[in-house]
Amino acid sequence: MSDDVPDCPECGRPMRSGGLVLSGREDDGRRACRSVWKCPDRHVWWRWADRPDGPLEVCPVPQLFR
Repeated sequence: MSDDVPDCPECGRPMRSGGLVLSGREDDGRRACRSVWKCPDRHVWWRWADRPDGPLEVCPVPQLFR
């Protein structure tokens, strides 16, 4: 896994880790963790923890991670 801190796709500011969330994945039917990322402007993104090079996606429930 990469130790690089991603920049927020919306505002370009560095993000900080917000933890992990266990979630069901539709493409392979497995349960896997999503890593949650937040920026200082309160944008919340996530991606599959086992796919660190995958794209960041807008978190559909940001209010749970603020």
